[in-house]
Parts: sequence; structure tokens; C-alpha cells
Amino acid sequence: MLVAGIKSRPVYRGLRPDLFAKQNIVVTDAAGCEAVLDMMKLADEGFPARTTILLCRTGGNGKDPQDVLNPLGFANIWSFPTVETATSRLNAALNTALMSTRLYATGSEPLIGSVIRTALEHGIAHNSVFTEHRGSLKRRVQCVHCKGLTEDVTTNPVKCAHCGLTLIVRDHYSRRYAAFQGVRIDAEAPGEIPETKAEFQ
Repeated sequence: MLVAGIKSRPVYRGLRPDLFAKQNIVVTDAAGCEAVLDMMKLADEGFPARTTILLCRTGGNGKDPQDVLNPLGFANIWSFPTVETATSRLNAALNTALMSTRLYATGSEPLIGSVIRTALEHGIAHNSVFTEHRGSLKRRVQCVHCKGLTEDVTTNPVKCAHCGLTLIVRDHYSRRYAAFQGVRIDAEAPGEIPETKAEFQ
């Protein structure tokens, strides 16, 4: 029931260092640290000193992500327990950022979407943020009926955490809500709900 070729579906171009930026802000979760390591192979030796890491300590495989990043010599590594606290700190950082600041986001789609949403609130175009998806395919889903958000969705269909409707998770994406759209799956045939499958592991 998913539709191919949805234009709103995010495309992640991969991280690459902006060697001309005077300041860099990298928002990553534990899985995204591998993308940061890959980017550093392309960076000049002064890049770490111009870079602040906002580390969300989610999505890991048991290895401490800070142990992975510490040896690289970044100017600052700020550690946060959730995506919400990391993006709150990002909001504060962007309030004082210079015009020559480059923003990067890597890890799960909910993290990347939250970074893009925060960037948009500061007038930064979504396509000027370097992004790379790593780790889980879990999604944040917005119910189009009650407008509630359901976090960490890995199955399709999924029950809305707010109104209880069973939703088909579409590839239609809203940057405003940093969420994929969920539509009642049995609207035309109440009670006819297909088997739940783990599609977003």
C-alpha cells in the first residue's frame, strides 16, 4: 500500500566536511557516530577544532559513543539522553551561531527530522543541512485524524498512541512535524485490518 516516488520523502545525501565553514555543529546519535568517523577521513586537520558535537545517547549497539568521538579532538562534545534535549541545545546554539556555521545531522530519521525542523525555525534551508541516515529505520508518525505523534514506530500498520486508530504508515513526510503520515487503514472497511509487519527495523 506504500506508494513509490513520493516527493516529500527525505533524501539523505551523506555527510561531507565543509572546509570553508568557520564553525560546524554536528548532531548525531550513537549509530550516527560511524558517519562522523567517515566524514573525518575527508576533513582537514583544523576541522575538529571548529566543530561542536551534540551527541544524543540513543540508538547504539552497547559501545559508548563518546569513547568513539573523544580521540578526534572536537572543540566540544555535549551529551544528551534524548532527541528532544539534543535539539533543545541545538536551538540555543543556533541562536548565537555565526553566518559561516555549517549544520550536520546523522543517525535515525526522527533525529534528522528534528534537526531539520529546528534549522527551518532559524531560517536555514533544509537542503543546506548535510544529512546521513544510520542505524534504525524507526519512524515518528503523525496521525492525520487526531494530529497526535507516535514515536519509535517499527511496524506497519501501527496503532495511534493518541486516538487508538490503526494507521497505515505512508512515505508522505512533513518537515513541519518531522514525521511520516499515518492514515486510518480500515476507513472504508471498518475492522478489516491486515497483518502487522515489522517494516521499519
